[in-house]
Amino acid sequence: MTVVTIFRSRLREGVDDAYVEVATHMSRLVRDMDGFLSEKFYLSPDGERVTIVRFRDADSQRKWAEHPEHRVAQQRGRDEFYLWYDITVADESYARTFSAQR
Repeated sequence: MTVVTIFRSRLREGVDDAYVEVATHMSRLVRDMDGFLSEKFYLSPDGERVTIVRFRDADSQRKWAEHPEHRVAQQRGRDEFYLWYDITVADESYARTFSAQR
């Protein structure tokens, strides 16, 4: 079953450049993981960040969560980057797609 990770966060003041460097590296790394399906990033006008990552299954998501480089980035995020964050991991029980072809 597809697994969806929703990562919401807000950054501390003045960390944007360092954060972008780490986040860009993590984005490249996760895209190379077996079981990775997709990643989308959104920034709201009030500064909240949302990243949605889809994995083929729970094992793929767990391997990403436990990846050694990702673990280092997680700790750095807590120590340097985030005011707060919230992570939700859920099984995708239903999905539907529509696309208007023109």
